[in-house]
Amino acid sequence: MPHISFSELKNWNFCPFYHKLVNLDKLKGFKGNEHTAFGSAMHTVCEKSLLKEIQPSEREKVFLDTFLNELESLPAEVREVLSEKLITDMGNQGGPILSEFDTALKDYFGEYEVVAVETQLFEPIREFLGSEYDFKGFVDAVFKTPDGKHHIVDWKTTSWGWDARRRSEPMTTYQLTLYKHYYAQKENIDPSMVETHFALMKRTAKKQRIEIFRVTSGNKKTKNALNLLNNALYNINQGNHIKNRLSCRRCEFYKTTNCP
Repeated sequence: MPHISFSELKNWNFCPFYHKLVNLDKLKGFKGNEHTAFGSAMHTVCEKSLLKEIQPSEREKVFLDTFLNELESLPAEVREVLSEKLITDMGNQGGPILSEFDTALKDYFGEYEVVAVETQLFEPIREFLGSEYDFKGFVDAVFKTPDGKHHIVDWKTTSWGWDARRRSEPMTTYQLTLYKHYYAQKENIDPSMVETHFALMKRTAKKQRIEIFRVTSGNKKTKNALNLLNNALYNINQGNHIKNRLSCRRCEFYKTTNCP
C-alpha cells in the first residue's frame, strides 16, 4: 500500500520537485548534523524514561552515549564540518534539561498515565479518493488524564524556544493536527477526546528548560490540513513535480546537477 508521512508532506509543500528528488528518486538531501544527533538522543531518553527502561539517575549517561553514537553514525563528509564547541555545549545541556523531565509532565498534566510511547500510525486516508494511501507516522507519547482525554505529545529540541509565529505556523502545527485525526481514527475515539501538545526541550534556557504547550485543532484546521494532504497526493499521483522557485535558495540541490 503506498503511504505518505508528515515529513514527506512537508517536503512536498516546500517544493514538489524537491519531494520528487528525495522521496521518489531517493536522493540523499539533508544528511543530519549536531542538532539532529542531539534531538535523536533526547527522544531516546524520553522514550526509555516513559517505558521505565532507565532510572532518572541514568538519563544523562544514556543521553551522552546515544548522542555520541548518533554523531558517529553521520556520514564522513558531515562529521568533517561539525563544530566541536557546539558538540561540547550540547553534551553539557542535555543533563539539565532531562533533570526537569518528571516535574514538567507533572506540573502540566497533573495526574496522568502513559498510554503509548513511539506508537505507529498507519491509517488509510479515507478522504483521498484518487487511490488507496495510508498515512504513516510515529507519535512520541500519548498520555491519558482522569477526564478520559488522550494527550498526544511531540518532543521538539530547540535552542531557546519558539516565538508566537513559530507556534502558530501552519506547517508546524499540521503535524499534530494530522496525528490527532489519524490517532482518533486508529483508536476509534471521538477527536474531541484527543488533545495535542508540543514539548520544547530548550538547550540554552536558564529555567523552564522543558516547556509544554497545547496546539488546538478544530474542524476548520483539520479540514485545511486534510485539503493540503489531498492536494499533495493528487499531484504526486499525477506526476506533477513543479519547482517552487521561492524555495530554491534554501534547498541543498539548488544549482546542482540534480536541479540546475
